[in-house]
Amino acid sequence: MTRQEINQLIAQDLLKIKAVFFRPEDPFTWASGIKSPVYCDNRLTLTAPEVRTDVEQCMAKVIGEEYPEVEVLMGTSTSGIAHAAITAHLMELPMGYVRAGAKDHGRQNQIEGRLEPGQKVVVVEDLISTAGSALEVVDVLRKAGADVLGIVSIFTYNMQKGIDNLRAANVKNVSLTNFDVIAEEAAKAGYIRPEDISRLIRFRDNPSDSSWAD
Repeated sequence: MTRQEINQLIAQDLLKIKAVFFRPEDPFTWASGIKSPVYCDNRLTLTAPEVRTDVEQCMAKVIGEEYPEVEVLMGTSTSGIAHAAITAHLMELPMGYVRAGAKDHGRQNQIEGRLEPGQKVVVVEDLISTAGSALEVVDVLRKAGADVLGIVSIFTYNMQKGIDNLRAANVKNVSLTNFDVIAEEAAKAGYIRPEDISRLIRFRDNPSDSSWAD
């Protein structure tokens, strides 16, 4: 399967299980404060076995091609944990995850699972918008001595701020599908009108410019 075929398959899968919500008249508010006409809830893939299989098999393929030296998968907490676990099982790799903060009891771990200094790690994330949460995980892993090869994610909004943040941190991200492909597939399937694509792309290019809502 080519990368373009993966892009289209995962986009179609997410639309099929209604994991992508289009609401330009009543925008969603992200944790970052950004108002968005689109919301992608990749957690719904976990309760859709056929789609979940597509996601994890494609993730394993992409990791194998883009990060062939990988030794450990590390999921982001909490959305990346299940995907890291299933994909690691398929690839016969160890996995762990990184908490949002260190525990206040027991061993007070922030990194769960065994990680040796110098091990080559790929971070598993469900989606990338500004990339802030994924880069926090990368920073924790780097401070622990890991050699972070990059990130793999199910979906990226392809927002310039996210691209810039990843570049500034010298971190590579590879996503199974992206905002542009989702918009194209949504129009083909009748979820949105073809003329809505340009509005969505205007949002992606500049979320602070509310002209996309006109």
